[in-house]
Amino acid sequence: MEYVNLGRTGLRVSRLVLGTMNFGVVTDEPDSFRVMDRAHEHGINFFDTADIYGPGDSVGGTEELIGRWLAQGGGRRERTVLATKLHGAMGDWPNEGRLSALHIRRAVEASLRRLRTDYLDLYQMHHVDRATPWEEIWGAFEVLRQQGKVVYFGSSNFAGWHLAQAQEAAQARGFVGLVAEQSIYSLANRWIEVDVLPAARHYGIGVIPWSPLSSGILGGVLRKQETAVRGATGRGAVLLERHRGQIAAYEAFCAELGADPADVALAWLLSRDGVTGPIIGPRTVEQVDGALRAFDVTLDEPTLTTLDELFPPPGNGGPAPEAYAW
Repeated sequence: MEYVNLGRTGLRVSRLVLGTMNFGVVTDEPDSFRVMDRAHEHGINFFDTADIYGPGDSVGGTEELIGRWLAQGGGRRERTVLATKLHGAMGDWPNEGRLSALHIRRAVEASLRRLRTDYLDLYQMHHVDRATPWEEIWGAFEVLRQQGKVVYFGSSNFAGWHLAQAQEAAQARGFVGLVAEQSIYSLANRWIEVDVLPAARHYGIGVIPWSPLSSGILGGVLRKQETAVRGATGRGAVLLERHRGQIAAYEAFCAELGADPADVALAWLLSRDGVTGPIIGPRTVEQVDGALRAFDVTLDEPTLTTLDELFPPPGNGGPAPEAYAW
């Protein structure tokens, strides 16, 4: 396993991040435990979850499952860089979501209880809250750090200007601020290259791509009929219809390379400047094993050029304003 520093911090994390959204939803508890154990066997030390994950209306269910896995001991907590998120509604009352100081206080205590730990390595805002001032948010987060309940803070689904706004407010308080940003990013969705990636690099914020296979369409969906049937509903079906021509050409190109499409997609993200590591969401132990093949894929300049031709970056390419202006 390869390791890098998370953003500008001294924290070393694996270049693949174990996403847990399927745990307790698609993958039952015994198999989820096996997936997490196998991740550790491969050296994956960075686990990501969220307080709203869980089967059906059971918000918090995935955190509880992870907590039971951690409670087995054997160094599981010590070897895990544990990240969770807050923002989503945990109930029907007005202050059971978003980023008010009150909800932050309640949400962290609930996550700690469900995860059966006394601290979080990374606490992430799942979405920006335009209604809450940064003075309130950072004030609440500062207390959590002083109490030893959270070590680092991050964001998810922020625009570049949100990163700048948040970081400037934190720096004005003499606070460390954000060290990581989770953004949707893949060959099929490159919008963050316009402003999020440049802002993150400027502020030393590590970028953690989610949906690296773009809801499965970059995983060989046309080549594997079984996968095509499974992926023919919901978001994946919409994306596949929109990108069908590109996906067909992409799978043909991957065949020429002698590499699995999913491995190429992950390897491409690993090659991006500013990317800490993509989130993988394995449902099985075999899928954990398979994700490591991405490290064996070498993408030379001609290959990267072809991938750019197959999946062009937004506008003129590169950061704003050159992406859409001179």
